[in-house]
Amino acid sequence: MASGKEAAAEKKNKIESLTKGFRSIFVFLFGMSGVINILALTGSLYMLQIYDRALGSGSIATLLALSALAIGLYFFQGIFDVLRSQILVRIGARLDRKVAPMAHQVAVDMPRFGFSTSEALERGRDVDTVRGFLGSQGPVALFDLPWMPLFLIFVYALHPLLGALTLGGAVVLAIIAITTELLTRRLAKSTHEAAIARGTIADSNARNAEVLKAMGFARRAVQRFNVANDHHLTLHTRTNDISGTLGALSRVLRMILQSAVLGLGAFLTIKGDLTAGAIIAASVASARALAPIDLAIGNWKHVVAARTAFGRLRETMVVLASAQPPLDLPRPEQTFKVEGITVAAPGTGRVLLSDVSFELQAGQGLGIIGPSGGGKTTLVRALTGIWPLLRGAVRMDNADLTQWDDEALGQYVGYLPQDVLMMDATITENISRFTPDADPQSIVAAAKAAGVHDMIVRMPDGYNTKLGPAGMALSGGQRQRIGLARALYGDPFVVVLDEPNSNLDGEGEAALSESIKRVRDRGGIVVVIAHRPNALAAVDLVAVVQNGKMTAFGPKEDIIGPKQVNTTDKAPAAVAIGGAAS
Repeated sequence: MASGKEAAAEKKNKIESLTKGFRSIFVFLFGMSGVINILALTGSLYMLQIYDRALGSGSIATLLALSALAIGLYFFQGIFDVLRSQILVRIGARLDRKVAPMAHQVAVDMPRFGFSTSEALERGRDVDTVRGFLGSQGPVALFDLPWMPLFLIFVYALHPLLGALTLGGAVVLAIIAITTELLTRRLAKSTHEAAIARGTIADSNARNAEVLKAMGFARRAVQRFNVANDHHLTLHTRTNDISGTLGALSRVLRMILQSAVLGLGAFLTIKGDLTAGAIIAASVASARALAPIDLAIGNWKHVVAARTAFGRLRETMVVLASAQPPLDLPRPEQTFKVEGITVAAPGTGRVLLSDVSFELQAGQGLGIIGPSGGGKTTLVRALTGIWPLLRGAVRMDNADLTQWDDEALGQYVGYLPQDVLMMDATITENISRFTPDADPQSIVAAAKAAGVHDMIVRMPDGYNTKLGPAGMALSGGQRQRIGLARALYGDPFVVVLDEPNSNLDGEGEAALSESIKRVRDRGGIVVVIAHRPNALAAVDLVAVVQNGKMTAFGPKEDIIGPKQVNTTDKAPAAVAIGGAAS
């Protein structure tokens, strides 16, 4: 029980660290806003003194002294106003530096759990939204709102009826602000969800640009985007209509109120209850009292967006706070075990693989074959920790993969995905996985192990060649071989290769087999997913995965037969093993 309370307290502390140090700054800004609002009375007091004292006495000296004093006070108000604005901008930048890396970390992980790329990138946009809000007039209005009573008291001191009129106007504008909040809250959420859906379709279209062009259905894909875009625009327009209409209404009411204050002041002056200077002073002070409400209503959609974005960032912090850093474990050297794992697709929850178990010893190589859609790639994602497990465990030297953090696990696991994409960086940075001050010899060794060194050095810039977005400047085979070098970098204990020869020629397949043999010779473990039997030349074990189950496991000769071991047949392995599997 005590440990649970301690964990909850630690999580709370981590969440509060999101705004750690900001509370004192906001208290300071609140006090500064008080000074600014007190100085904002300068105009009212100046008008009061000019009309009631300077004009009444006819003294030029009094006029000059009052004007000089007013200019000085205005000058100080401007300085404090600029300082407040600059502090808010720097708070936004500081928050960005603190939160953006963590938000991006979560964004990188989100697609593994079934979220779209657009949803994942929304965390980064949340940081931009909060930072942009802090640099806008929205926070200024919120800081000035608590100081409204200062101006109401001043107007009331001039005459109770003027104070009552101004207070009534403030109440009406406050009701409009609350109505704006109630009417736009749900719409703002729906608009945000529609924007994500639109972004998801746009991202999908961009990723499939070549297919859309080659197969001639780009227009239909664009039409699909248009439907989502129209839905978003409808919600966005409705939200803006509400906030814009109520914002315009508040501005009109504010102008009416200002005129009403002048009219009531004139009436009271005619009756002899008020001076001429007090009329102007009351008008200026009442306008200043209502300005923060008017400004808040005008910026309300930004207030709502920033509040929602900050709420999502807090949720991000909850996710990160719930993850405890694991203890550093020694480098695995003996076994790789899969114990009764069951895996479901993160997006749908549909079980794709169930009750799979096997064990590999150092120096062994396993080939996994089976029909398309049988669960092979799902198994790969489970073996590498990409997808979470419903049940079971994947262990290296008896330790579950979850007992390593991602960076530590990356030192012991090499992975070549079926669809190989490169980072927008140099070949050196891609192979070394952005390792700071990476050892050049280790990079070259990985490239040679993948049989790609000669190809790299023949490029104009060699290892410093920039690959561009997704490495599209390379052919599929080149990306696959550089991806293999990246998987082999640092001599990981377990190397998992998903269809590693799908884009390779004969020379590339020979290099692949040699790479697998070298990993096994140094005491590593290799798992190869293959449709083409040539990829199995250097493994000693084979497993058959079909219909989400492992239906066979054993020595290669027993599963696929000795005739299939060195075949150059390009037919799918699933066909070749049909008799054995049955």
